[in-house]
Amino acid sequence: MASLDSVSIAIFLGAVLVMAGILSSLLALRFGAPLLLVFLLIGMLAGDAGPGQLSFDDVRTTYLVGSVALALILFDGGLRTKFQSIRTVLAPSMVLATIGVLLTALIAAPAAKYALDLNWTESLLVGAVVASTDAAAVFLLVHTQGLRLRPRVGATLEAESGTNDPFAIFLTLMLVEFISRGESSPAHVVLELAREGVLGAVIGVIGGRLVVVALNRMALPQGLHAPFVATAALVIFGVTQISHASGFLAVYLAGIIIGNRPTRAHNSVVTFLDAATWLAQIVMFVLLGLLASPQRLLDSVGPSVIVALVLMLLARPIAVFLCLVPFRFNWREKVFIAWTGLRGAVAIFLASIPMLVGLSKAYLYFDVAFVVVVISLLLQGWTLGPAARWLHVALPRADRGPRRVELDLPGQLEQQLVGYPVRSKSLYFRRGLLPSWSKPTLVIRDERILSPVEADPVAAGDYLYLLAPPEKAEALDRFFVDMAPSSAPDPHLLGDFMVSGEHTLGELAEIYGVSVEEEQAKLTLADYFDIHLDHAPKEGAELVLDPIVLVARSISGGRVNVVGLRLPEDEEQAAPLTRWQAFRRKLADIWSSVAGV
Repeated sequence: MASLDSVSIAIFLGAVLVMAGILSSLLALRFGAPLLLVFLLIGMLAGDAGPGQLSFDDVRTTYLVGSVALALILFDGGLRTKFQSIRTVLAPSMVLATIGVLLTALIAAPAAKYALDLNWTESLLVGAVVASTDAAAVFLLVHTQGLRLRPRVGATLEAESGTNDPFAIFLTLMLVEFISRGESSPAHVVLELAREGVLGAVIGVIGGRLVVVALNRMALPQGLHAPFVATAALVIFGVTQISHASGFLAVYLAGIIIGNRPTRAHNSVVTFLDAATWLAQIVMFVLLGLLASPQRLLDSVGPSVIVALVLMLLARPIAVFLCLVPFRFNWREKVFIAWTGLRGAVAIFLASIPMLVGLSKAYLYFDVAFVVVVISLLLQGWTLGPAARWLHVALPRADRGPRRVELDLPGQLEQQLVGYPVRSKSLYFRRGLLPSWSKPTLVIRDERILSPVEADPVAAGDYLYLLAPPEKAEALDRFFVDMAPSSAPDPHLLGDFMVSGEHTLGELAEIYGVSVEEEQAKLTLADYFDIHLDHAPKEGAELVLDPIVLVARSISGGRVNVVGLRLPEDEEQAAPLTRWQAFRRKLADIWSSVAGV
C-alpha cells in the first residue's frame, strides 16, 4: 500500500505543480514577465534545494518529456504557419536556421573555452547547445507585449525559429558522438546531415499528406479529430527518429502541410493543439527547473554570464548580419532580428543530452544553458517591446479583431460557417458591404433564429452567420470592425493619376471613360477593394477596372484611402527575371506541387 500511496502523492504533486504553472501565467501576463522563466522558477522552488524538497534527477524522463513536448510545439508552429506568408522570406530564414546557427556556435565557442576552461570540442558543444532560438519564447513574448511586427520581420523570425531547432539538435548530437567516441570525419558529418535533413523532409511531407487524406476520408466520431492529428504528429516524429532522420524537421513540415490544406475540424484541431502545447511547455519547464541545482549554478554563474553576453551581443548579431548580407534587410531590421534571438526550452533540452549519455562535465553544459536561458529571457524578453518601437519595426496596433465563431460543417470542406456580432460602426452595418464569395445564412436577434430575409434590415447588436470558404474566412473580419473616421476627399486628387478612395466608380467612369455597371456606380474605390480582395488590402494590391488597373497606394484604418491609376499606355514591359529570381521561383513551384500548398 505504501507504493500505491507514493504513486498517488506523485500524481497529486505533479498536478499541483502544473496548476501552479498555469495560474502563474496570469501574473506573468499582467506584469509582462517572461512566462517560461516563471515555469523554470516554479520547478526550482519545488526541487530539493527549494521549499518543495522534491528530489528529482531522472534525466531520461526529462529527455522523453522534452522530446514529446518539443515535437508538439514545432508541429503546432507549423500548423499555424501560412506558407504564403513565409515563402517570400524562405531563403533568408533557411540561411539563418543553418549557417546562422553554425556561425553562432563557432563565435560563442572561444568565450566558452576561456571562461569555462574547456577544450575546443567541448567549447563548440556549449556553443551548439545555446545557438538556436526558441519559437515558443519569441512569439509568446511578442504576443504578451502586444507587438505587431512588420510582416517581413515577423515572418522571418517565425520561419527561422521554427526551422533552426533540427539543425541545432543535429550539431549537438554530432559533437556528443565525437566526444564520446573520439572519432568522426567531415564526410561522415556531411552524410549524416544530408540523411537527417532529406529523409526528415520526405517523411514529414509524405506524413502530412497522409494525415490530410485520412482526416478528410475517415468518419471519426466528433471530438476525436484533434487527438488523432496530435497522435499522428507523434507517429511521424517517432518513425522519423527511428529512421535516424530529423523528427523535429519532419513534424514541423507535416504541420505546414496540414495547416495549409482544407481539412475537417480544423478549428478544433488548432484549439486542442494550442492547449496541448501550453501544457507541454509548462511540464517541460517545470521538469527542467526540478533538474537544476542552485548550488551548482552558483559555482558556474560567472563564466556562464560571460558566455550569455558574448552570445547576445557578439555571436548572434555577427551571424545575423553576415547571413542577411545577400537579402534586402535594412540595418534596423537586422538589429531587431539579432536581438530577438531568445533562448528557451530547446537550449536546456539539448543540454540534457550530454547528461543522458554520461559525458564528463555533463552538468556543466546544463548549468551554462540554464543561466543563458534565464539571462536571455530577462534581458531580451523584457526589452523586446521597447527595442521594436525604437527600431521602428513595430507597426501601430490595429483595432482588436471582432469576436468570431467558426463552425466546421460536417461532410464537406468547401464552406465554413462564421459568425460575427454586428457593430453599429462596422463597414457591413454602415454600407451593407460583403465580398461576393460570402453568403449570409442566419441572424440571431433577441435569442431568436431568423433567416436573412426575415431579419432584413440587420440591426446593430444582431449576430450574423455567413458561409465562406475556410481559406478566406479571416478576410471577413475587416467588415465587422469599427470603421476609422475618413477625412474629406481632396478634390485636387481626382485630376491626377492618384485619386481618393472615397470617390465612386461612377465619378471615375465620367472622367476616365471606363465602363462601370450601374449597380456598382455608387461604390467607392475603397468599397471596390473591400469587396473584390480575398484579404485585407495592403499597399500595392491591384484590381482591374475595365482597361485601368487600380493600385492601393495608401491604407488607413484597414481601408484603401488613396488609389493609383495605371492607364494602359503607362504599363511597362516586365523586366526579365535574373537567374537567381528564376531559380527561386522554380523552387517555390516545386515545393507547391510537392506539398500541395
